[in-house]
Amino acid sequence: MSHDVVGAPGTPRRYLHSLWLLSARDLKVRYSTSFLGYLWSVLDPLVMSAIYWFVFTQVFHRDVGEEPYIIFLISALLPWVWFNSSVSDFTRAFKKDARLVRSTSIPRTIWVNRIVLSKGMEYLFSLPVLLIFIVVNLVVEADPAQTVQIGWGVLWMPVAMILQTILLVGLGLLVAPLCVMYVDLERTTALILRAMFYATPIIYNVTDLPGVFQTLGAFNPLAGIFMLYRMPFFPDQWNLFTLLVSVVMTLVILALGVWTFRSLERPVLKEL
Repeated sequence: MSHDVVGAPGTPRRYLHSLWLLSARDLKVRYSTSFLGYLWSVLDPLVMSAIYWFVFTQVFHRDVGEEPYIIFLISALLPWVWFNSSVSDFTRAFKKDARLVRSTSIPRTIWVNRIVLSKGMEYLFSLPVLLIFIVVNLVVEADPAQTVQIGWGVLWMPVAMILQTILLVGLGLLVAPLCVMYVDLERTTALILRAMFYATPIIYNVTDLPGVFQTLGAFNPLAGIFMLYRMPFFPDQWNLFTLLVSVVMTLVILALGVWTFRSLERPVLKEL
C-alpha cells in the first residue's frame, strides 16, 4: 500500500479510498491465505444454523420462532455473525496495526470503519446460504404453512444493514480505544458477546419472552434490526416500538462512541 494513500491528509475522497484499500486488504489476507477461502464465510453460519435447527426442532421440539424455522434462524444468524466478528475485532483494532495507527495522518476512525466494511462484505458473501435454504424450502416443502413467503418486507433489509452499520461504528469507536487503555476489556467483551447471543432474538422472537422480559428485550438495539432482516419472510414480526427503540439506542451508542473516541484518541496514541 503506497504511502501517498495511507499517509495523506484526511480528505473525504482519500479517506474513502484508504478505507476501501484497507478493507480489501483484510479480505485478501483472510481468503488468499486460507485453503477454504470464501467457504469460511459460508461454513460458519451454515454449521451454526444446522446445530441450532437440530437442537430446537429435533431435540427440544421448540415452541419458539416461526415456520419455516431454518429461514427464521438463518435470517438473523447471518447478521449476528457480522456483528459478533466485528465487535471481536474491535478489541484489537489499534493493537494489530499499532505502527500504522501512530504514523498515519488519516483520521484514525478508519481502523474501526475498515472492520465494519470488511465484515459487512463478508455478510453479503454469506447471503447465498440464506438463498439456498429458501430455494430448497420452496422446492421440497409441500405444506403451505411450512413454505417461506417473500413479500414487500424485502425493502427493509437495506435499512437493517444501514442501522447495523451505524450501530457497529458506534460500538467500534467505543470499544477500540477502551481496549487499548484497559487490557482486561478484551476478554470481558468476549464474555459479553457470548451472553448477548442468547439475549438477542436470534433463536426466538421477542414475543416469545415472558412478561416484562418482552419490554426489556426490545431495548436490545439488535432486536429491531433483526426484526427488519426477517421482514421479507415474516411480516407479522413488525413492531414499531421495537424498531423505534433500536433506532434511538443505535444513535445513542454512536454519539457515545464518537465522544469516547475523541476523548481517548491522544491517550491511546501514547499507550501504543
